[in-house]
Amino acid sequence: MSFSVELIGLFAGFLGVIAWIPQIKEVWFEQSHEGISLPTFWLISAALLLWLLYGIIIGSYSIMISNISALICIILVITGVKKLRSKEI
Repeated sequence: MSFSVELIGLFAGFLGVIAWIPQIKEVWFEQSHEGISLPTFWLISAALLLWLLYGIIIGSYSIMISNISALICIILVITGVKKLRSKEI
């Protein structure tokens, strides 16, 4: 793949990761988890893992980096929600 194509992929991945920041802020800083569906987040995680595998197979660093970064964000949200919900029990 050409360098310019990978740059487009990296920029798209960067925007995708930025999109998760409000959710991370909501869960970790505002301590709010209402309206967050963990099954949806698990499904998104599975999709990201498959995209990561695809990126590895085709050798696309932008796909690999983007999906690893997004997975980290989702894991932060899932961990925070589970922590908050366990306090309510």
